[in-house]
Amino acid sequence: MIVRPGEPLSSTHFDRRAGGKGANQASVVAKASGRVKLIGAVGDDGGFSLYSIGDDEQLMTTIHLANVACGFHASDFSVMDKTVRLAKENNVRVGAHPSLPDRQGFGRREMVMDPDELASCFIYQVGALNGFLTKHGLTLNHIKPHGAVYGMIARDMELARATMRVAQLFGVAFMGLAGTCHQRAAAEAGVPFIAEWFADLDYSPAGALLITKKHAPVPLDVVRARVETLLSAGEITTTAGTLPLAPGVREVSICCHSDTPGAVEIARVVRAIVDENNAVVE
Repeated sequence: MIVRPGEPLSSTHFDRRAGGKGANQASVVAKASGRVKLIGAVGDDGGFSLYSIGDDEQLMTTIHLANVACGFHASDFSVMDKTVRLAKENNVRVGAHPSLPDRQGFGRREMVMDPDELASCFIYQVGALNGFLTKHGLTLNHIKPHGAVYGMIARDMELARATMRVAQLFGVAFMGLAGTCHQRAAAEAGVPFIAEWFADLDYSPAGALLITKKHAPVPLDVVRARVETLLSAGEITTTAGTLPLAPGVREVSICCHSDTPGAVEIARVVRAIVDENNAVVE
């Protein structure tokens, strides 16, 4: 697949019918009817070996949940160890963030894998992270695939079923997009589902999540407006306006990527809004 600068690598559409057949729906909650959690994708910033990108230590102080890179798009054994330790120090729950085996493309390029192969790929990565969680006396909270494979699983029920078998193996929840194969496969397998929405990525006019190889900067006032619209009106902000969300998801997890420019500042803005929302609904 040829990817041009700024061109989305993959997209996931949603349908405003909650869980409708073939539906894809943004993972958000209508009118903030429940508590909201802030997620950070971390371990990416640690890079691997001596290479680093951003500031995981500061990001860890703002988030509730961490999606930790497992080595195939970023991170390595030393970085995973450090990231899990940081999570423990900041009382952050840890989820595995496995990807396609594509460090050069940061896991944001699609490749063809059959369901069993993808399951083995994920077991390998989640198992590695789980070892470090055991070392630090923590337990795995969830699995949330990274990058291009996240969109692939949202569109392909067989890949989604294979991924749920991995979640079942480790006895954890799956984090993903409500209304897509993510949610349908989780329900079919009896795997707990955590709905997710992205504060630092764009959605197309049709409601497609646009996953780019390199994330562009997002002004803080834009982030603030997106989150406030999500929580106050139950609407997702798109590049052409807003779209209403389906009811039924009572709790939402908002994701901020650690490799988005200004990630720490973005996370702090989102956390302030999240804390205000949670104080109202408690």
